[in-house]
Amino acid sequence: MTPTELVQYARRKGLSAIAITDHDTIDGIDEASEAGGRLGVSVVSGIELSVKHCSLTLHLLGYLFEHEQPEFLQALHGLQDGRLERNQKILGNLRRQGIEIQLQELLRISGPGQSGRPHIAKLLIGKGVVRTMDEAFEKYLGQGGSAYVPRFVFPAAEAISLIHKAGGLAVLAHPQQLEKSGGNFTEVIADLCSQGLDGIEVYYPTHSRQFRKMLLRLAKKHDLLATGGSDYHGTIRPGTTLAGGKNCSVPDALLVLMEQRIEDKRHLFNTDMTV
Repeated sequence: MTPTELVQYARRKGLSAIAITDHDTIDGIDEASEAGGRLGVSVVSGIELSVKHCSLTLHLLGYLFEHEQPEFLQALHGLQDGRLERNQKILGNLRRQGIEIQLQELLRISGPGQSGRPHIAKLLIGKGVVRTMDEAFEKYLGQGGSAYVPRFVFPAAEAISLIHKAGGLAVLAHPQQLEKSGGNFTEVIADLCSQGLDGIEVYYPTHSRQFRKMLLRLAKKHDLLATGGSDYHGTIRPGTTLAGGKNCSVPDALLVLMEQRIEDKRHLFNTDMTV
């Protein structure tokens, strides 16, 4: 879906605010902001970054940052170049297995923004190589798959610092995946907090009530913002939708709290500079 279509969808669902958190790109923010202005939906800057912490791969969300800050853009360009290089290597691996996908096919199906493994999976489905997205990742694209290629990602501390330098907030995405990865959950959260983590995604479609309560306790303990989101990827994932209703409800007050945290950080920074 285009940024405009996502904002239109958010309005139909009655959402008051939205952040489009594409992986490694901010290309949709300006279009979404323009659409939000027309439709009465607040659009805040957002991004999702894959990061490394020790041996773990985590996803980090950035919110309310200055999306044209030069150092931040330069870092994103490096990630984007790494994505393109990996895509080409994956296509080469598939070609050696007798599966022909041209780079232009991939760019055409992914449209604006970044191309990634879900788009390659969609092409594999379209060519009849696999039947489902899960099968594509299990056989070819996921870690251990026959065409898998790793790519460069920032250490968590560096990614958090980049988001902060751009004036934003750094939030741990879908923490249930961290719990399933086998890492020491509470220890990792504490480590990330020491590196400047601002929030944790508490409200998420697959989080049980019990898990959500545990996250809220952790958020309170570490003075973290309790954020939320749908992780909606469009029709590429059947049965999913934007936040709201039974899927995943995020408190309206959250955006106010996030903006207040930004102001508090700016005030603290200015005070430190004065001292």
